[in-house]
Amino acid sequence: MKILLTGANGYIGMRLLPRLLELGHDVVCAVRDQKRLSVDEETLKKIEVLEIDFLSEVKEGLVPKDIDAAYYLIHSMSSSTEDFDEKEALSAENFNRYLAHTRVQQVIYLSGIVNEEKLSKHLESRKNVEDILYQGSYHLTVLRAGIIVGSGSSSFEIIRDLCEKLPVMITPKWVLTRTQPIGIRDVINFLTGVLGREDTYDQSFDIGGKDILTYKEMLQQYAKARGFKNWIYTVPVMTPKLSSYWLYFVTSTSYKLAVNLVDSMKMEVVARDNRLQELLGLETHTYLEAIDMAFKKIEQNLVVSSWKDSMVSGRFQKNLEKYIQVPKYGVLKDEKKMKVDDPDAVLKNIWRIGGEQGWYYGNWLWKIRGFIDKLTGGVGLRRGRTHPDKIYPGDSLDFWRVLLADKKGKRLLLFAEMRLPGEAWLEFRIDKDSVLHQTATFRPKGLRGRLYWYTILPFHYFIFGGMIRNIARART
Repeated sequence: MKILLTGANGYIGMRLLPRLLELGHDVVCAVRDQKRLSVDEETLKKIEVLEIDFLSEVKEGLVPKDIDAAYYLIHSMSSSTEDFDEKEALSAENFNRYLAHTRVQQVIYLSGIVNEEKLSKHLESRKNVEDILYQGSYHLTVLRAGIIVGSGSSSFEIIRDLCEKLPVMITPKWVLTRTQPIGIRDVINFLTGVLGREDTYDQSFDIGGKDILTYKEMLQQYAKARGFKNWIYTVPVMTPKLSSYWLYFVTSTSYKLAVNLVDSMKMEVVARDNRLQELLGLETHTYLEAIDMAFKKIEQNLVVSSWKDSMVSGRFQKNLEKYIQVPKYGVLKDEKKMKVDDPDAVLKNIWRIGGEQGWYYGNWLWKIRGFIDKLTGGVGLRRGRTHPDKIYPGDSLDFWRVLLADKKGKRLLLFAEMRLPGEAWLEFRIDKDSVLHQTATFRPKGLRGRLYWYTILPFHYFIFGGMIRNIARART
């Protein structure tokens, strides 16, 4: 079967792609930026990749006519606090236009559980997208899920941040709302299970795990699973705005995502029935089992995808290409170079930078800078990195975004997503003479930008000097 996979470089898409290939399907991946599809060369040989922005004008003939089925995994919840619903509607309408000229029989859409009369803006948007997709020239199968638990999922990482950092929590009353979490493995089983099943055509199904829990119980069970205890006290006076700020400062989530999450957390998200589970003969997992599976992936460094690598977790929306050419004029630079004895080992050090490894020198100073960035509305350092030694263009790396990761050419280029009075690049490159080049480039905006650069220049002397020395030591 030939399948169109939209949102292929998203959290769900990256998990679904290898499963579809294992099942023997031909997969056409639709992404906004081909360079951001974080898959290895072997996988690239097995798939076809299309660059499509479903928010832009429809281009005829872009989608192959011989598509048999498609997955709709596009959402914009974390891209805006105001108009994401309009973007989601436009995306769905354009999707229908693209598929109108194909032979597609089935579209599978992963949505949210919408069982309350009064819905949050996020869930109302999900329902609206469902209605739009039902107007398409194909059979629609809708899977409605609540909180998805898995290594790298936004919900799991937020719970992890809260529990690991706050043994005592003063929480808003929405933590008493009931929800039905489901493991990412179960979601993938449902997504593949309905593929080609005519008895699921033109229907919407709720999917959930075995447990129905309040958010408070989820936090408590997480702590129990990790071997410690937490104390949670609920207060009725925390407004949605304060709740959003609370999530933003304590966890690695962006403020825009925090606002939309808080809005949705006030709604009870519980599956109405288990029709699909019975139809497909699937057995779902408990919340604790989902946590256990997530940590096994983390401990084995097998996290396939993370919500933090989404472009909307930082400043970018698209167009990484415009930043790849580092400017030469009107910029301020800190350039350092050092001869290295073992270029391959040094390259491994470069590819491990950030996250738990840190920045090789003055990590406490980097943490202070990250804290200041968080206070001013930036991304901070909490995003970390998805994998300890693999990097792909578009990945988040603490408060940097990977623009170029060319291991053959021995070059890594990062762009700063922290709050700055200008634009900043950080480049590592090993030349043919085994010389390591480390270059920080800053393009200031006005006088304030120049004052910022010269104010932190003394710190650059120690931080960047220590960093290149420790990277060049080729510790493996």
